[in-house]
Amino acid sequence: MNVLKIATAGSVDDGKSTLIGRLLYDTNSLTEDKLQAIAESSRKKGFDYLDFSLATDGLVAEREQGITIDVAHIYFSTPARSYIVADTPGHVEYTRNMVTGASTSQAAIILIDARKGVVEQTYRHFFINNLLRVKEVIVAVNKMDLVDYKQGVFDGIREAFEALNENSTYDQQRITYIPVSALQGDNVVRKSGKMSWYTGPSLLQYLEGLDLAQLREDSGTARFPVQLVIRPKTNDFHDFRAYAGKLYGGTLKPDDEVTILPSGTRSRIKEVFFFDRPLSEAAPGSSITITLEDDVNVVRGDMIVKSGEKPVVEKDLRATICWMDQKPLRAGARYTLQHHSNKVASKIISLDNTVATDYSGHVDSPEALGLNEIGEVQIKLAKPIYFDDYTQNKENGTFILIDPQTHHTAAVGFLNI
Repeated sequence: MNVLKIATAGSVDDGKSTLIGRLLYDTNSLTEDKLQAIAESSRKKGFDYLDFSLATDGLVAEREQGITIDVAHIYFSTPARSYIVADTPGHVEYTRNMVTGASTSQAAIILIDARKGVVEQTYRHFFINNLLRVKEVIVAVNKMDLVDYKQGVFDGIREAFEALNENSTYDQQRITYIPVSALQGDNVVRKSGKMSWYTGPSLLQYLEGLDLAQLREDSGTARFPVQLVIRPKTNDFHDFRAYAGKLYGGTLKPDDEVTILPSGTRSRIKEVFFFDRPLSEAAPGSSITITLEDDVNVVRGDMIVKSGEKPVVEKDLRATICWMDQKPLRAGARYTLQHHSNKVASKIISLDNTVATDYSGHVDSPEALGLNEIGEVQIKLAKPIYFDDYTQNKENGTFILIDPQTHHTAAVGFLNI
């Protein structure tokens, strides 16, 4: 599927929503009524230009304040591919929203105001992309029209960002710098004639050229958490028994020897289907159905892996979490941990530290973890789960914590081995 998922981040008034609106406008992705609404609203505000930020700021509070609060997902297509853009807020009080928006993205666009350069929030945006192991980072230096399109301004910001990258614990090798003016359309969809010193592609041209296969996460080890056991019990399929789910990492094909966790029962794959179409081999990220040679006991929440490629099976966990609840997290608190479709009772044993998102270090043994804070914790489960280190398999190394009383998602976690 030729779809690129992108997360955007920027500080207040960096022009992130305007950039996305410009992308939509210049790719003819806005409907006529939406264009009319943008033109009318821009006129009422006294603007002599179209305010493209109105294309994405959907909440009343966002339109009134001119900022992004919630995560908006924007969809558009070009002849080359389709795009899903997560327009995430950049404010520190909405860190949880940014983590949510960036968690499934293959690429990230970090906006920097050419007049302000690298600021504190830039550190946080880059830190979160590092934490989530987003492979492709595009630094869009915006509002170049307000600094007379000077190369020296752009070069200075690039040097400052490279210095920031040296502090990263994640080897971020794919960083691309593009000077743009979202308001004027320079280097957004088409190359600008106002920056002859810049010889690279426009933002969209660069996105069009990305190799999705290189951005796809593949640990090489197959992880197939069972979401549904299929038993039609009809005359035509009286003895049919199959298991549906999504394959995270690696491949699965007929005749592969597999192990079912937690039972440890072994069998072989008989068939692999995509809907009703048989596959000779399922690729990472495929939503598939498999049948086994043996009539073994498999239920929702079990995990099927290749024999010899078992994940960690443990109920004592170490994890980095982003706290998303108004109620602070304290040692001893109990939550429901959900890992894929598997839900397990859990207890927070200790809060090891809180991590500073500006790369300035961490605070050991905090009393609590507050809303939007990121920290390292130790958790004990009522029963083991089957996981990998987040750096080795992103999908099998993440979980959420659910408040058993309110049923709200309290945290997203990244498992460490």
